[in-house]
Amino acid sequence: MKTLPRADAVIVGGGWTGLLMAKELGARTALSVVVLERGGPHKTSDYAEGMDEVDYSLRLRMMQDASRETVTFRPTAKERALPIRQFGSFLPGTGTGGAGEHWTGLTPRFLPDCFEIHTRTVERYGAKRLPANHAIQDWGITYRELEPFYTRAEKLLGVSGKAGVSPFEGPRSAEYPTPPMKLAYFPSLIDGAARSLGYHPAPTPSANLSTAYRNPDGIVRPACQYCGFCERFGCMVGAKAQPTNTLLPVIARQKGVTIRNGADVRRVAHQDGKATGVLYRDAGGEEVFQPADIVVLASWTLNNTRLLLLSKIGEPYDRATGRGQVGRNLTHQVNTRGFVIFFDRPLNRFMGAGACGVTMRDLDGDCFDHTSLDFLRGAAVNAMAIGYPPIRSFGMVPPSVKATWGTEWKKAAIDSFERTANLGISGEHLAYTTNYMDLDPTYRDVHGDPLLRLTISWNDNDRNLIRHVAAKMSEVARAAGAREVSAPPLSAYDVMSYKSTHIQGGTIMGASPANSVLNPWLQHWQMPNLFVLGGSSFPQNPSGNPTLTILAQTLRTADALIGRYLRQPGPLM
Repeated sequence: MKTLPRADAVIVGGGWTGLLMAKELGARTALSVVVLERGGPHKTSDYAEGMDEVDYSLRLRMMQDASRETVTFRPTAKERALPIRQFGSFLPGTGTGGAGEHWTGLTPRFLPDCFEIHTRTVERYGAKRLPANHAIQDWGITYRELEPFYTRAEKLLGVSGKAGVSPFEGPRSAEYPTPPMKLAYFPSLIDGAARSLGYHPAPTPSANLSTAYRNPDGIVRPACQYCGFCERFGCMVGAKAQPTNTLLPVIARQKGVTIRNGADVRRVAHQDGKATGVLYRDAGGEEVFQPADIVVLASWTLNNTRLLLLSKIGEPYDRATGRGQVGRNLTHQVNTRGFVIFFDRPLNRFMGAGACGVTMRDLDGDCFDHTSLDFLRGAAVNAMAIGYPPIRSFGMVPPSVKATWGTEWKKAAIDSFERTANLGISGEHLAYTTNYMDLDPTYRDVHGDPLLRLTISWNDNDRNLIRHVAAKMSEVARAAGAREVSAPPLSAYDVMSYKSTHIQGGTIMGASPANSVLNPWLQHWQMPNLFVLGGSSFPQNPSGNPTLTILAQTLRTADALIGRYLRQPGPLM
């Protein structure tokens, strides 16, 4: 094994969180920082040469290769887990920038009560209303504490939006950096219909710029062209905020930061309660040890959790005894894309952007009374014009068409293509003791290490939530002029149909080591020079897309690391 010179800090993962932490350390300290990214490099110019829908959208060019590393899945602990051979329900990114290169750009803030969900729910409804087998807990921070970092993250990305339109948003210290995106035809129909029924749609916060913008780091990006190539694609013009166009240009000017691609980190080395560095295999297959004084895990949720388990840091969660913290509170946004609306008019759906539309939060969180309902919490509803690619989007037919192939089906599919739209219902996923991650006892990766095993299924609260919100939104769709509406119930959890890549938990944060892996500054309770960034820190999954909150938390952690830890290394809490 080759041992490299010691670095002051090593960061595992070159996506949004890893590169943002590297940028902050590089700009504000003299530390030597090494970023280890398993995938290859990405650069903005890669996306300017054209977009191949089949290559990117169907063959998933920018996603992790499941033939080299995957996870296993089972609905319950009574069943045997099997490897996921092709990613479907979530799409982990790979390469510099990670999933931040091919995301849609939705950047909502979480509702304020999400961070104190256990306390607020019990205060209003009593402990008996909490679902059976729940693992709901407060985050250890409040919206008020995170708000200044939300503002900084919005300015970093240049988020487009309008404050004060939604009565449910939390207090803000500043207006959005750029105005809302243009309102496309389908979202305008839903906007008008929802308002007529008493709802409060607001422009969707978007990291796709509505106008040219210079951020506080001096990075200039142009306005969105509404070409529709956002989801699963890098932006051709740089209007969508991505790590490669927002963070890499700054890092390139920093002498203290080095990015190494092709570095597959396999273990965090540690001794006597302190992380000493990481072990990885480089692109040539050589085993390498990178010593460091500070270790930051900034890979995706599943990778962060697996690294702690493989490294034997912390006590693994045991469902049978309830002991242990690492791997618990696995959540996956209760997201249904099956709510389809059929109109008699064309919708111009060939154009749009990943976050071009309106969002309703009237039925989100605890914005409405749940006293007489059979579920807790709720869902954000997004009416978007994302730009529907013709190959992947073709084939939707109204429920009244019973044929599944042949002349009738083909005619209906062609007639419906320009007259069909999806209403995104993005539900909050509460944590349960029955949903968790551990190491699979049977299946291993190309290096011989155990795969991560996911045990997860939907619960009654999830199904009842979606049923209620879908019924309300069917009324909105009819008011918007829908000819037919397809709103199937939430089926059993599966790994084939896409939901979102918003999987959270496994290394959760909290106010006490008795119920969490990390303290509120995302510092490991038992290993103070180890920090873990990203959605793996979320105790449960709020309805909104998580990227803005993840970035806000990263900025908060960077401030604590630089302003407090470096002056006096040790526990921050």
